[in-house]
Parts: sequence; C-alpha cells; structure tokens
Amino acid sequence: MVVMDASAPKPAGLCPLLGADDPAVAEILNPDGRSGFFLLACHAGRAIPRSLGTLGLDEAALAAHIGWDIGAADIVRRLSPRLDAPAVLATYSRLAIDLNRLPGAIDSIPAESDGTAIPGNRDLGNEAREQRIDGLFWPYHNRVAEAFASRWNGGRPAALIAIHTFTPCLNGGLPRPWEAGLLWNRDDRLARPLIRHLQERNLCVGDNQPYSGRSFGFSMDYHAGDAGVPHVGIEIRQDLVDTPAGAERWAALIEEALLAVGPVRAAR
Repeated sequence: MVVMDASAPKPAGLCPLLGADDPAVAEILNPDGRSGFFLLACHAGRAIPRSLGTLGLDEAALAAHIGWDIGAADIVRRLSPRLDAPAVLATYSRLAIDLNRLPGAIDSIPAESDGTAIPGNRDLGNEAREQRIDGLFWPYHNRVAEAFASRWNGGRPAALIAIHTFTPCLNGGLPRPWEAGLLWNRDDRLARPLIRHLQERNLCVGDNQPYSGRSFGFSMDYHAGDAGVPHVGIEIRQDLVDTPAGAERWAALIEEALLAVGPVRAAR
C-alpha cells in the first residue's frame, strides 16, 4: 500500500493514464476451456501507456528482459490449447508497474532495473504512483479474479499455474544453471511432484530457484494461496524459450508434467 506523504509535491493535473488508443490491461485466452488448470502470465506484455511515452528508454531497452518475461507469452499461447486451459496474459510492461509485486513495494515501479536507469519512474509522487496502481495494477488483477472466480462459481475448480521466465545470468554475471524452477510459498502440493517429474526427464530444476516463491509471488498468493487453491509458479530460463522451437519444446514439457501430476483436489 502506498504511504501518503502530505509534503510530497503533487503533479499539476495528471492526464488519464490509459486513452482510447491504449490496449486493454489483459488478454483472455480460451475462457471456456475445460481444463483443471488456469494459466497466468503477469509479465507477458511489454506495452507502455501512451501517456507515459517510452519512460525515457530506447526500443532496445523496452524489448529487453527488464520490460517483460521473454518467451512467457509464447509458451502460454501454445500451452492453453494443449491443455484446453483458460489463460490471462498481462498486456503492459512491468516497467510501468510490476503486476507481481505488492503495490508500494520498492520494486513495484522500479527507477532502475538490472543496471538500466528508468528516467520515467524517477521521483514519482504519490499521485503518479496511485495512478498506475489504479489504472493498471488493480484492473489487471480484477480481470484475473473475475476469470478465475467464474470457473469456481461454475463448478469447475482449477489450479493456478503462473508462467515466468528468467535470465541465464544474474545481473549479467553469475550463471544460473537451472533450466527451470518451481516457485511456491506455503503450498507445495503441485511444486514437489512437478519438480520430481521434470528431474526424471534429466532437466536441471530448482526448488524455489532462481527466486523464492516465499518472497516473489503476489499473484499466486492473492488469487490462490490465501484461498487454499493449489498453485505453482513455473520459471523457465529465457535462452531456452526465446525462439518458437524453444517455446514449443517447453510448452510440451510443461503440458506433460502438468497432466502427469494432475491439478490436485482444490480446497475452498
């Protein structure tokens, strides 16, 4: 939650964050899919609201890993029809606001990412931050909640599968050996068997690596964990999925693993 500071300077009338020419905050795939899985990709898109310009970045920076999870959207677009699963893909770049971080957190609207300064995010006042929270963050999560809840209300419970990708090296230096990582917080019902299944395929798979679901997993906790619904975050290394062939291979691997493990009986 943003802490209000009465002494902070207020912008002289912010223009609307999203205009008529801006895309919707989320793309919904296969909403009537009958699978026991529901796919989520919070870092799938790299759009920037027109009102924010380019945040002071060039096209190369906007297209780099700091702006989105390279390959994540491609995997989900392939995985959704394979599983007959509904999916929600975020449209906007995490450079505008990170949809998988608690609003107000230090990395929610980053002023720097992996050594790249983001001029358009510097020295933002509370009103400008709240504009992004109210204009992008909550509308996106409201769309996820609406789509996910409709399955439960329709008597079709589903486990939440969050798809992400990660860079081959940490901050351009230390190599990350994992081909994939399974992220979880309090609920390991899906993570443990998925790890075992993928390791049996001779893959290097991390348990809460290269990030921990105990620290990074707002979307999983908010939409599933707090309700006792089975969920897991699946991270794939970006150099393995930055081509159509790589995305196709990993969509097939994830499909096989999820179907072998099953969605797990969900509590509510």
